[in-house]
Amino acid sequence: MTPTAAPDAPLLLGVRHHGPGSARAVRAALDRARPAAVLVEGPPEADALVHLAADEDMRPPVALLAHAVDDPGRAVFWPFAAFSPEWTALRWALAHDVPFRFIDLPAAHTLASPAPEPDADAAAAPAVRLDPLAALAAAGGYDDPETWWEDAVEHRRGGPPDGDVLAPFRAVADAMRELRDAFGGEGEDARDAVREAHMRLRIRDARRAYGDGIAVVCGAWHVPALTAVRTVTADRQLLKGLPKVKAELSWVPWTHRRLSRHSGYGAGIASPGWYGHLFEAADRPVERWLTKVARLLRDEGHPVSSAHVIEAVRLAETLAALRGRPLAGLAETTDAARAVLCDGSDVPLALVHDRLVVGDELGEVPEGAPASPLRRDLDRLQRSLRLKPEAGRRDREFDLRKDTDAARSRLLHRLRILGVGWGEPVVPRGGLGTFRETWRLCWEPELSVRLAEAAVWGTTVEGAATARAEAGAVAGAALSDVTALAEQCLLAGLSAALPTVLRVLADRAALDTDVAHLCQALPALVRSVRYGDVRGTDATALAGVAGGLAERIVVGLPAACTGLAPDAAATMRGHLDGVHGSVGLLAEVMEATDTAGSGAALRRRWSGVLRTLASRDGLPGAIRGRAVRLLLDDGELDDERVARFMGLALSPGTPPAEGAAWIDGFLGGGAGGTVLVHDARLLGLVDAWLTSVPAGAFTDVLPLLRRTFAAFEAGVRRTLGEQVRCGSGAPAPEGDAAGFGAVLDEERADAVLPTLRLLLGPVATATPATAASATTNRGTQP
Repeated sequence: MTPTAAPDAPLLLGVRHHGPGSARAVRAALDRARPAAVLVEGPPEADALVHLAADEDMRPPVALLAHAVDDPGRAVFWPFAAFSPEWTALRWALAHDVPFRFIDLPAAHTLASPAPEPDADAAAAPAVRLDPLAALAAAGGYDDPETWWEDAVEHRRGGPPDGDVLAPFRAVADAMRELRDAFGGEGEDARDAVREAHMRLRIRDARRAYGDGIAVVCGAWHVPALTAVRTVTADRQLLKGLPKVKAELSWVPWTHRRLSRHSGYGAGIASPGWYGHLFEAADRPVERWLTKVARLLRDEGHPVSSAHVIEAVRLAETLAALRGRPLAGLAETTDAARAVLCDGSDVPLALVHDRLVVGDELGEVPEGAPASPLRRDLDRLQRSLRLKPEAGRRDREFDLRKDTDAARSRLLHRLRILGVGWGEPVVPRGGLGTFRETWRLCWEPELSVRLAEAAVWGTTVEGAATARAEAGAVAGAALSDVTALAEQCLLAGLSAALPTVLRVLADRAALDTDVAHLCQALPALVRSVRYGDVRGTDATALAGVAGGLAERIVVGLPAACTGLAPDAAATMRGHLDGVHGSVGLLAEVMEATDTAGSGAALRRRWSGVLRTLASRDGLPGAIRGRAVRLLLDDGELDDERVARFMGLALSPGTPPAEGAAWIDGFLGGGAGGTVLVHDARLLGLVDAWLTSVPAGAFTDVLPLLRRTFAAFEAGVRRTLGEQVRCGSGAPAPEGDAAGFGAVLDEERADAVLPTLRLLLGPVATATPATAASATTNRGTQP
């Protein structure tokens, strides 16, 4: 009966985790042996949850999640896919009404064990410690373990020639025994000995309860240890004194992507989607797979026909024959898809790998599965708002004027406060409209752990987010953190948390004397004030706090900008932009709610601060240049005044580095260079300054200038280049074309005449004047 021991011993079925070939072999072995009980590698605490696997709403991939009750962030997953041998054994036991038990080390011990320390000699450890399949593949002459596994197991779909369904398990057990004997203790993990001791004890208990006719499904690496002769006393001694914590277990959805080895999962596989296909395809797996590939490519707009599929199948089978493989595998189907379906391009092939080879399959767990009250409330909200979790990244746009979309937005913002990053806000395609939000949604299995951690704050999403926000406000280290939290509370509709957050905000703002901190905090606060117009939230209390912050910035900003180093000046320039936009928004709010002209007064005071920054000697050039540009954009300075400021900043007495910083402040940081296109005088000043910079200093200022001008749009750079190329860039006298020089070069104009005669014909009579006019008109085109 058993492939590894005497006929009356338990049936030990050594498998590869998440191997579809192992799953088919396990199902065949169980059908043949009809054991009295089924034991599987997994946490024994989950025995009470096994019955849920028979629920019609349970759809793998799923995972058992165990977390420490006192420390929910300490968690462990046991994933199962439809093609996992353990899941196959579990479903077989439930379908045949056979007792089922998990026999691995309890989660209470696993969660209490400290994380393994980095091993300095890890590089010298044998490869079998990391992947036994690699050693077997090397022994079989294969460079790739996945290819060896496909040829040895996955592509042998007809079963053993003699009908002995246990023969593969005997072969795998013998191979593992040889590997463990060859490498000895060097190839074994110290934790494996403890786990195997517990599994042996559980097997003994099962034999006493059900007799010898039991089946054990475990990792093939453990089979030799489970057949070894050990005393009960020795096994119990290994388990004595193990640390232990109180653990809770539940079923949670899992994804194919997290079964992938690239996700960091220790027992991961390279191609979950491909393995799932091999397990589900009853026949003709290559034809069915390439049909899936063609359907995906057609959905993405690639011209793929049935003839392409037929040719790809032929190519895959030919490649398999040339390579001596029993069946075309993933490598052959991928090569065929690249050559025939993707026209040799790796770009659509990358889509095939992401969507099909790995896949975005997300499992489902029935409603009756044990879960925390917070998780149940989230499930209820997801159903009522029709916001279903998905494994793949998907952008969703919400119109905040609609009740359902507004509720969806509030839910996602509340989850972000709780640290559950189901969605990430992105800039909407239509710009920065206040009535629309765009979210990028992606449900990852780790979010179940984050939900378990957040359960300490409350039993509902709203209540937990409120408690978390209040605690975060009290513990906030910086004023900007508290203002950002106030903004999040308004976005999330947490009106109950606002009084605490506002009280802390007002206290921090009154005590914080750092103007940079005030500048950093104001934009988020003013945005929060505006949300009352969009979401129906009363943000009146925030307006007073924002006005107080703005007044303190107006008073203290000039002094705070004095004596700054270049890096600090660049940071302050960013704060200056943020405050400028915030003052404009805040003034609009004041004008809409106050008839005393407080909004206009705030604008005037802020304009006075900018004039002070623009004209005060000793301030960093980046600050003075940006102040001038903000005044110009607001119409507070005319062209003459701007030219005077620029002339002073770029005068010969100004150090080149300071002049470059002024230019960067005036033109950089998103300000744009269109002002130079339309004002030849400013362009001339910049051009004259650049040509006068000494050679040694020019090398120092070049990186900053390149960064400034490289940020211009391509059309702006092209137009400025044309203007500089066609003329001196100096201010043009009255009557001359702006930016193209004061004197007509008649020799260059005459050179155009032959071309004009060819274009206009012999009737036209061109003169130097008309040629110059044509040249000028051509040069001024955008």
